[in-house]
Amino acid sequence: MAMQTDVKAAHIEETGTIVSERTRLKGYQCISGGTAGDVIFRDGGASGVIRLRFNVPNNTNNPFANIIPGEGIVFTTNIHVTVPGTAPNAAKITVFYG
Repeated sequence: MAMQTDVKAAHIEETGTIVSERTRLKGYQCISGGTAGDVIFRDGGASGVIRLRFNVPNNTNNPFANIIPGEGIVFTTNIHVTVPGTAPNAAKITVFYG
């Protein structure tokens, strides 16, 4: 089994493009900024194809992380993340990609 050693990380605290290239989402860490709602990962910008969606509560005391199984989720254009709330009360996301 080959090991992948070129995984990178990026962080975002407002809606926007977090990775600007073709890549695979390997995992993420998230904490709510105090506003409940959906975190949406899209391929191709704000109106692109939804690749992953999950809900966060308004509780800011419980960060959570998930590893994407297998090779991860392919994003052919970029990774755009929509977060609930507006800065400084938006969800904060760190993604692991490669």
